[in-house]
Amino acid sequence: MYEADGKFDEMRTVDGSVRPAYRDYRHWYDQQESAFLSRKHREAEIAFRRTGITFNVYGEQEAEERLIPFDMVPRIITAAEWRRLTRGIEQRVRATNAFIHDLYHRQEIVRAGRLPARLLHDNDAWLQHMVGFTPPGEIYTHVVGIDLVRTGPDEFLVLEDNARTPSGVSYMLQNRETMMAMFPELFTRVPVETVSDYPRRLAKSLAACAPVAAAGCKPTVAVLTPGIHNSAYFEHAFLADQMGAELVEGSDLRVVNGRVAMRTTRGYEPIDVLYRRVDDEFLDPLTFNPDSVLGVPGIMDVYRAGGITIANAPGTGVADDKAIYSFMPEIVEFYTGEKPLLPNVETWRCADRDSLAYVLDHLEDLVIKEVHGSGGYGMLVGPAASKRDLAAFRRKLKAKPQNYIAQPTLSLSTCPIFTRRGLAPRHVDLRPFVLVSPEGIDIVPGGLSRVAMRKGSLVVNSSQGGGTKDTWVLKD
Repeated sequence: MYEADGKFDEMRTVDGSVRPAYRDYRHWYDQQESAFLSRKHREAEIAFRRTGITFNVYGEQEAEERLIPFDMVPRIITAAEWRRLTRGIEQRVRATNAFIHDLYHRQEIVRAGRLPARLLHDNDAWLQHMVGFTPPGEIYTHVVGIDLVRTGPDEFLVLEDNARTPSGVSYMLQNRETMMAMFPELFTRVPVETVSDYPRRLAKSLAACAPVAAAGCKPTVAVLTPGIHNSAYFEHAFLADQMGAELVEGSDLRVVNGRVAMRTTRGYEPIDVLYRRVDDEFLDPLTFNPDSVLGVPGIMDVYRAGGITIANAPGTGVADDKAIYSFMPEIVEFYTGEKPLLPNVETWRCADRDSLAYVLDHLEDLVIKEVHGSGGYGMLVGPAASKRDLAAFRRKLKAKPQNYIAQPTLSLSTCPIFTRRGLAPRHVDLRPFVLVSPEGIDIVPGGLSRVAMRKGSLVVNSSQGGGTKDTWVLKD
């Protein structure tokens, strides 16, 4: 029997009735035999293994490469809910791009006293080399992922911003392809917006950001990957293939006649747009880490001279900083003149003395995150932590409070997953993907829904045992 844990469930109401978003799907599901559904569940796992949809877990000596669990029950969002979400997402992305531009120019938000200067001075993601430089089209955040959580019928909150190199879109696409292959008849019964054209939309958006040097010809787009050992390599290769772009490593590129060029069978040919999946530190050994072999020596000089577009722009990682995240309501209002349509999760900045005192007194009730952390690493979920873990984090907070923020343990919404005993509720989040170019902001109708596969768990990250599911946005 499907039993929600008292939190908001996206399929069932408190009285047990099925919400409108899931009505057609649940009617179809109830008509299927359990043996059929179990067989399809096994087929999905086999398909993911054959496709090679795995990810690497850093720091794990055993089973370094893992299969991402896939759940075949879709997460479903109505058209009206999606319209409300997209308005808030677009507002936030516009503000983020304007914010980053300001940080590398006049810093009006700092001058106005709305953002502490220390958040830049003490931030490794803020790059001095970007000061005074404006990327082609004034676009810094070409691809953005906004992590959202739901706590009620009309309550969506932003959990994190991913403006540097957001990942996961290949899993969104593969999830949909798998669902359509397994249940083609279902898509004739339930009208769902498409996500399969994302690679085409990405290629178009990136091409629109080409520098002046590419004027008059079709821009050449390439995807820069650190290589096969990177945790997201599958996605790098997948997107390059789907876009019809070249997949390159740093060793395939060099600066030739003031342009970044890639090695081909016809010699070196210039690139106009580089969709890089390499961190700033390793992008150019002549500018950043001199020991890097992943980037391209001299690419920053070409970039600043207008010879190439780098997506996302170097230095955008400053917007991923979780301390700056806590100022996003002020940032949105400062650059748009509007109140945020999507609120933040309440956040305590441990660098502030009063906030730190509160966090230390309520550690067992809070979620503690590293300011520059990602992937679920380096965090503490207070209610699930041992006394030993709490004591260790207490020491970390006292030693370097500026490295951490704290948030309440949220009542995340649940939605159904398939288990041997039938449907069961599990906590989820959502990462919609946003494309930004001089032509405008394009939000793909769906996104990556990450789900905690273990009962009661609030951690949805794949690196921490979470899985993924297809996200349906219903048509009107």
